[in-house]
Amino acid sequence: MSFRLTRKNLILAAVAILLLGYLFCLPRKLFKGVSYSTVVESAEGDLLGARIAADQQWRFPPCDAVPERFATALVQFEDRHFWHHPGVNPFSMLRAARDNIRSGHVVSGGSTITMQVIRLSRQKERTVWQKMIESVLATRLELRHSKRKILALYASHAPFGGNVVGLEAASWRYFGRPASELSWGESATLAVLPNAPATLHPGRGREELLQKRNRLLKRLLDHGDISPETYEASCEEPLPDEPLPLPSLASHYVERCPRGERTRSGISLPLQMAVEAAVNRRSDELAREGIADMAALVIDNATGQIVAYVGNASLERERPGRQVDIASSPRSTGSILKPFLYAAALQDGTILPRTLLADVPVNLSGFAPQNFDRQFYGAVPADEALARSLNVPSVFLLRQYGIPKFWSVLRDAGLSTITESPEHYGLSLILGGAEARLDEITAAYSAFVRGEAPFEDALARWYTYEALKEVNRPDQLDWRLIGSVRKAAWKTGTSYGFRDAWAVGMTPAYTIGVWAGNAEGQGVPGLVGARTAGPVLFDILNLLPRSDAWFPEPSGGIWADVCKDSGHLAGPDCPAVSMQLPEKGLDSDPCPYHGSGEFVLPPAMEWYYRQKHPEYTGAVSRTAGAAVQFIYPQSGAVLALPRQLSGEVEGIVFRVAHHRPDATLWWHLDRSYVGETTLRHELLLAPAPGPHTITVVDQDGSTATVSFTIAQ
Repeated sequence: MSFRLTRKNLILAAVAILLLGYLFCLPRKLFKGVSYSTVVESAEGDLLGARIAADQQWRFPPCDAVPERFATALVQFEDRHFWHHPGVNPFSMLRAARDNIRSGHVVSGGSTITMQVIRLSRQKERTVWQKMIESVLATRLELRHSKRKILALYASHAPFGGNVVGLEAASWRYFGRPASELSWGESATLAVLPNAPATLHPGRGREELLQKRNRLLKRLLDHGDISPETYEASCEEPLPDEPLPLPSLASHYVERCPRGERTRSGISLPLQMAVEAAVNRRSDELAREGIADMAALVIDNATGQIVAYVGNASLERERPGRQVDIASSPRSTGSILKPFLYAAALQDGTILPRTLLADVPVNLSGFAPQNFDRQFYGAVPADEALARSLNVPSVFLLRQYGIPKFWSVLRDAGLSTITESPEHYGLSLILGGAEARLDEITAAYSAFVRGEAPFEDALARWYTYEALKEVNRPDQLDWRLIGSVRKAAWKTGTSYGFRDAWAVGMTPAYTIGVWAGNAEGQGVPGLVGARTAGPVLFDILNLLPRSDAWFPEPSGGIWADVCKDSGHLAGPDCPAVSMQLPEKGLDSDPCPYHGSGEFVLPPAMEWYYRQKHPEYTGAVSRTAGAAVQFIYPQSGAVLALPRQLSGEVEGIVFRVAHHRPDATLWWHLDRSYVGETTLRHELLLAPAPGPHTITVVDQDGSTATVSFTIAQ
């Protein structure tokens, strides 16, 4: 059947083309390419802060709702038939044409609010032809969106004078609060501003603005929208002055948020204000000691969300680096990673909660760790070593657990700055040899509370809490004796050179992280975690909702006999106690110190341990193990000969421990006899520069040898 080109068909085709053109004439995204301000809100919906849009306009991302007062005032002022017309009001346009002809120039446009939305989105020259196009597009917009949505589009993109665009930005810039809280007088003021924003800016043209506002208020009164009392009070309200600064809370957090978007954060506005005040107060005090910067954040453990964030304290205090967001800057970790090692070693059965760790001098390929107090304790239970933050036992534990394994633990815990290989960090990884960010460390501790990977074992975590709640508080208060004292499992850290001070605390509900130091990295004597960051942590803890709940001891795991003296799995000769352990606890080593039925430590451990534990007796004889052991130096050490002021060489004191107090030792340097000792096994020697070997022999033939080098 052939198609006949008739007039009717031509008309139908034309109508179809026009209909299709009408259906697709409106862009899917009206304001495509428009840049918006970065807007960050609190968990409650309050404005924390904002950043200007890329085109230097204060234009907040669009909202779907318009406050009722502003909507009522706007409709009365701009388009009284808005709720009823299809996007175009022919009567208004005819009246506007009549008024313009009579006056000889444009005095009225006759545009509806819908047409104004189209004009704002197109930004075309205002001509009769463009108005015709706007009329067509306005009817199409009415078919796409509800009246409320169209009002919201207008309110989000209308000009309000200067570089202020949109109702939300105008409300904050002119009145310092959200549009939902505006009075009738304030709503009427903003309703008339877009009509002539260049001449009705609140900073100028005030008389004309006042008259327009009051005429609108009279119209609202006549229409029954407001009462006579509200009308009188609204007319007495003053006009706004120059634009106000926007709120600036959690300013560094705002900088982290996606640009040009609206972000509803987890930050609690009241808590944020209180935390900022507490951190600023402490930071201002420390600034007098040369400690200029401080950062802190609080995480809700249930959600993992940040509820308070201070990237750097006291931004108004002039100093270099005050704009640096320390909370997201990599800094040397000090001892703040030790709880992760303790928990990981418990979880995989490397140790048990109170396994004795060696605390004796050691030199590992030139790495000779020291405790903060420069003392050695011989042997320390693992939980006590953690609570006291002893460095040497932590190094021994890391060597036993494995550097690559611990490196993987830290990566799995979310520490993105651990980017070098495990070999690069070596054993210093546990003492500040790596850098980490306060926000990521605090998040890792919070995930630890939630039992997320890599810390799934509940008992390993519980023993960690129990150890960390014993850390001495900076206020010296004892939570056991004073009921009002808040309890927390917490840890401090201090980096080499006193450059970084850390404190992280955990409760079942919250995790708090604090850093103190200088953004530019200079060290300060006295910049210690317990003294500088610790007090702020407890200031913040006291601001949080009070709860006396503590981490409950979990069920599950395994029960096993543990040696009371060593903390290892009990052997047949050990005094034992039954203890609940992580599931892999049975993989740990049995007690090595009761082979003869008595508790006997290796000589070097014994030498230091005895000084701190007068109750320790040791044993006169041993059936296994070394009887003699060097305390100083360690094998492989590089030593420098000290000199007097005159330049004369003083020599080095070599020290050995022996199980038998009355033993006699014969000393040989490079196979040459150099002396003997009894009771106190110390010998002053001054070897020549270069490599050497020193050997001691007792009367039973037991020997000990170390190799060392005297530096040139």
